[in-house]
Amino acid sequence: MRNRVIPLLSLVLVVLVYSAAESKAQPKITMEQAKATALRKERGRIKSSELEKEYGRWIYSFDIATTDGVHEVNVDANTGKVVEDPKEAVAQEAKEGAEKHQEHPKNHDKTPNPQS
Repeated sequence: MRNRVIPLLSLVLVVLVYSAAESKAQPKITMEQAKATALRKERGRIKSSELEKEYGRWIYSFDIATTDGVHEVNVDANTGKVVEDPKEAVAQEAKEGAEKHQEHPKNHDKTPNPQS
């Protein structure tokens, strides 16, 4: 019995430590620094911004209205480098806008807590 309890407790401890470390991860660059980087990449007006975790890394995501449409510029929150800059299709932009409005009708330019 004792031979089974110790490995199980060790596994629980590892999971708890990993979860605590993961939830306390903080970006190395600020939202303002990321905004400046995104606006250097695509000149325009920022419609929305957020800090989110995608594919295991924290990114700042900006929807920027430009003369040729809306671009979603993603900036790595640790390196400050642009990692993605697709032009959004009109239908996709409308869908995202409706989803954001349903989630947070008055919270379009707020940064979510990276610890949640």
